[in-house]
Amino acid sequence: MSYLIRKTDTFLRNWKKNPDRYPLIIKGARQVGKTETIRKFAKENYKNLVEINFITEPAYKTIIDEGFSADNILKLISRIDPSKHFDTGETLLFFDEIQDFPEIATSLKFFKENGKYDVICSGSLLGVQYHRIASISVGYKTDYQMYSMDFEEFLWAKGYQEQVISDMLEHMLSGTPFSASEQNTFSNLFLEYCILGGMPAIVSNYIAKGTFEGSLQLQRQLLTDYENDIIKYAEGLDKAKILSVYRSIPAQLAKENKKFQYSRIVKGARSKDYMGCVEWLKDAGLITLCDCLQFPELPLRGNVCENKYKVYISDTGLLVASLDDEAQVDLRANKNLGVYKGALYENFAAEAFIKQGYGLYYYSKENSTLEEDFFIRSSNELIPVEVKSNTNRSKSMAQLIKSDTYPDIRHGIKFTTGNIGISDDIITFPYFCTFLFLMKHDFYLEKSAVGQAFALSCRAAAPGGSGGVFCAGCGSPAASPAR
Repeated sequence: MSYLIRKTDTFLRNWKKNPDRYPLIIKGARQVGKTETIRKFAKENYKNLVEINFITEPAYKTIIDEGFSADNILKLISRIDPSKHFDTGETLLFFDEIQDFPEIATSLKFFKENGKYDVICSGSLLGVQYHRIASISVGYKTDYQMYSMDFEEFLWAKGYQEQVISDMLEHMLSGTPFSASEQNTFSNLFLEYCILGGMPAIVSNYIAKGTFEGSLQLQRQLLTDYENDIIKYAEGLDKAKILSVYRSIPAQLAKENKKFQYSRIVKGARSKDYMGCVEWLKDAGLITLCDCLQFPELPLRGNVCENKYKVYISDTGLLVASLDDEAQVDLRANKNLGVYKGALYENFAAEAFIKQGYGLYYYSKENSTLEEDFFIRSSNELIPVEVKSNTNRSKSMAQLIKSDTYPDIRHGIKFTTGNIGISDDIITFPYFCTFLFLMKHDFYLEKSAVGQAFALSCRAAAPGGSGGVFCAGCGSPAASPAR
């Protein structure tokens, strides 16, 4: 199968251009494309790739037996496999699956000081071991979080050129609704992406066959692999509890109140018995957490309710694959999401925001109907974001905007299945535009239709690099993937 262009490609090229680059650690869940992306980068930029996988090649765990210096490690690597070549400035040393051998992270300091070879480390469950890895390599590494493909990368895989994405951004910046044809095309593509998710192997299979043949089987095998990883790597924790937490998420999201509840896992369950399980799944990159705010106001991090949050699956396609057979039929045959409609839309939005570098926050007032799905901070205000499975009015959002109690909130964003629209101080976008929604301080377009203070950015460089076009508002260039 042909290689799928990733935003990580841009990040890696920029990393190599830095003459003072540090060894790189790429974190991410299983099968998000880390190894394939690194191999592609190495092929295009180095004469030699020395790849060591500590799971499939455990003999290499002896390479630190004579110390952590770069010269000693290279000597022992060449002793195990004399065919490996080391050319100064032309060799990339790739340590894969380092969660199985975190001790190798100690060597990063010495490779940086040596300066003759570039080093990239990766692993499927790095987050679980990352506290240890970070402590023994502090100051001598660069960290990068890799995710599954976002909707923009999916469009690239489908053959859509940058001009199409630029036109989508122009619609958002100008507030111009999409034509009926555009709306239908992008809505269908969005549904495809939601069903498939962003795991490269699954997307590649779909692109190669032109059908969904085998996609569900691949997704469910990946879910099985995740559960096997839990059994293998969850040291010191009740593995059965971790599995039960992970398996409960679809039902948790199907509730009208999507707050994660331990009592939904098993009757009588308490947070103190399961909190470590949730953290483990988060560190493994299998889930993301959305923290509840005490009050809908700034600052965000200092305004969080402890032990009150929502949990989302890191890839919406895997959430779809975990649904029961009846729900599968309704979705695939009838495009009917049923009780999971709100869950899937919220999960997709959360996934899109995380991939753009946002933290996730929501608000739900006890004994009140006042609630908001997400909050995002712009340069000078707090933006409530509502995810609607219909085109109904946003009562809570309107209340927050109009209330003098919340001066940080002046405008709102709503994502729906409908078209672009502006009403009062709320701007509505279709779900398929979510990947273009990056608010940063770099570039702004003042939208007179929603007040001079409303600012919607073009895409500044997100962590890992943003897909790029020229900003329709200011004409400034953003990073763009190579074609």
